[in-house]
Amino acid sequence: MMNAKLKKATLISCALSIMLFAPAVTRAQNSAKHRLIVVTDIGNEPDDFMSMVRLMLYTNQIDLEGLIASTSIHQSKKVSPDLIIKVINAYGKVQPNLLKHEPGFPTAQKLLSLVKKGLPVYGMEGVGEGKDSEGSEWIIRALEKDDKRPLWVSIWGGANTVAQALWKIRATKTDAAAIKLISKLRVYTISDQDNSGPWIRKNFTDLFYICSPGIYMKATWIAINLVAPGANNEVVSNAWLLQNIQEGHGPLGAIYPDVSFGMEGDTPSWLAMIPNGLNDPEHPNSGGWGGRYELYTPPFNPKEKWIMPLEEETRPFWTNAIDEFTPWVQGKWGRATVKDTGTYKSNHVTIWRWREEIQYDFAARMTWCHKDYKNANHPPVAKLNMPDSIIVRSGATFELDGSTSSDPDGDGLSFLWFQYPEAGTLKKKIAVTPADNMPVIPELKAPEVDTPQTTHFILKVTDKGAPSLTRYKRVIVTIIPK
Repeated sequence: MMNAKLKKATLISCALSIMLFAPAVTRAQNSAKHRLIVVTDIGNEPDDFMSMVRLMLYTNQIDLEGLIASTSIHQSKKVSPDLIIKVINAYGKVQPNLLKHEPGFPTAQKLLSLVKKGLPVYGMEGVGEGKDSEGSEWIIRALEKDDKRPLWVSIWGGANTVAQALWKIRATKTDAAAIKLISKLRVYTISDQDNSGPWIRKNFTDLFYICSPGIYMKATWIAINLVAPGANNEVVSNAWLLQNIQEGHGPLGAIYPDVSFGMEGDTPSWLAMIPNGLNDPEHPNSGGWGGRYELYTPPFNPKEKWIMPLEEETRPFWTNAIDEFTPWVQGKWGRATVKDTGTYKSNHVTIWRWREEIQYDFAARMTWCHKDYKNANHPPVAKLNMPDSIIVRSGATFELDGSTSSDPDGDGLSFLWFQYPEAGTLKKKIAVTPADNMPVIPELKAPEVDTPQTTHFILKVTDKGAPSLTRYKRVIVTIIPK
């Protein structure tokens, strides 16, 4: 039987392996831009075009490596690279002004060189011998680059261009070479918009894959525009888009179309690439602007009907997860930030809980298209005055400190510390006292645990500029038994 000292040492060693190694990996990943290829059925309806406009404003923070026009069930016989080119040409007119605000925005010429086409056929009709396209070949070429970073592919329509790339890799490479290439690939697809997505999941069982299969209204991504109780619905209204995006914001805003069905349903597939201090795309269960996802095999309901035949899933992948969330609102007197009266619980919450920050960030970057630095707002710098991972014993107290955060424009800052229980293994709530809107929380008490447990605390730093902008820091706390 293990003695008490050895048991305690083992628990500490286990905790260290959980918390000291994993965050170190995260920091290393976050130090470099994420590589991204977009596959889009742009032209099917306006939302892909909208998402492409927004994406242009973050091309300095993401290593964009491909923009591939594809088909889908909604647009099965044509591809529209000309619409991608239209967005890039508008971006080229504002790129010099964007550089006044942040470095690294690529030239329009560079982005134009990334525009490629998939085959103008539906789904699995475009997969197999002789079905290569410049799009599928471009994906293989990107995977073959001497670059250790994962390659993210964000699929806004059908997945057959990606399916063909995978088919060819398996058909033409050795098993070892194919495994090596596919292990670098990360896919986030906006539901299944052709029959090649389910084929990919069944035939490439180890592929990192994020998807909400089935009915769109049940999908996580739809929360980017869903009018939901508890959410800030005003910032996705037509009036807000007109005032903050479309009118008086330069050439990119001028081509941002009116909503036909929903605003930017595809945008969540790349929001996790933005280095805002919260996002951690390699760990979808940690939650962020693109939503939160858990690894499991989703259940199949044979009675459920959809625009495409629904199939039983054969393996786990990253899919819908549920958050419970009570929004914060401005206090009229006393504490500046207080909890609202309603609590909400769904997979949609995992996106709309950040909606205000997402939209304000978009609006600020639109102003960068036509204003100089002094007349625009820029995000604050959230900074911890402590490690981003700590180990504490049951019953002990610990401190959270974000007091060294700052703002490049000299704006005042608002702070909010909150626990994110769903992101860790500890499901118990820890009260953030004496007030959750202070930069330093001096004394939180770790609950009793029988085995090492993790919980995440998020520091939200919001400036007082217009529009107000937010950045975050995440502290992972491991609690070990006494």
